[in-house]
Amino acid sequence: MSLTLLGTHIAETGAEFVYRGEAAGCEGCPYRKQCLTLDSGTRYAVTDVREGGEILDCAVHEEGVVAVDVETTAVEANVPSKAAYAGSRVSLAGTCPHTECPSHPLCEPLGADMDTEYRIVEILGDPPHDVCHLNRSLTRVKLAPANR
Repeated sequence: MSLTLLGTHIAETGAEFVYRGEAAGCEGCPYRKQCLTLDSGTRYAVTDVREGGEILDCAVHEEGVVAVDVETTAVEANVPSKAAYAGSRVSLAGTCPHTECPSHPLCEPLGADMDTEYRIVEILGDPPHDVCHLNRSLTRVKLAPANR
């Protein structure tokens, strides 16, 4: 679990986000060391919003930021079916140019890297598309965070 500062508009228990790293507005901020504590490109879930915490001014978040506890969280994704069983280690199938496909967000999920192996924690079933335009046989799964 990590303590960080998060925009008040998403600072609620259970909210998920992908940390994008330092923004241009962070330069010179007195809260940089408390705010820039996460790993860029990683998906996190808010586990607790600190009670009684003051809303701090922020150049990036108009409504300010508050202190929250977060932890890395599973990423929902489509993976090659031949390796899709709980507990196995798998990589994503690769990029896909078909952005209109209902599976595209699962084939290129935010918070997961194409070149990283992940452990499957849960099989969710069939992907949301009817036909894969790249002729891939895919299964929808939940992937453990890369560091687990």
